[in-house]
Amino acid sequence: MEMDMSLQAKKLELVQLIINTRKPLILKKVEKILKNEEETDWWDEISEEERLSINKGLAEADKGDLLPHEEVMKEVKAKYNLG
Repeated sequence: MEMDMSLQAKKLELVQLIINTRKPLILKKVEKILKNEEETDWWDEISEEERLSINKGLAEADKGDLLPHEEVMKEVKAKYNLG
């Protein structure tokens, strides 16, 4: 609840700053930031290498080329000496 109140307070503070500004450039920048946030998808934020890796994993999963969780964990523990 405290987080919600501080978030609301910050929003009100920003609204007040926007209302009081006399600089159209500032308003355009704020608008751009807010519109970009709404339109941004996490997929667009990751690297091409990450996208390729995800797509490779999805293709492998679609073909049924999967490892059970227990086996993966066993391999990770052995590789990193985690007991």
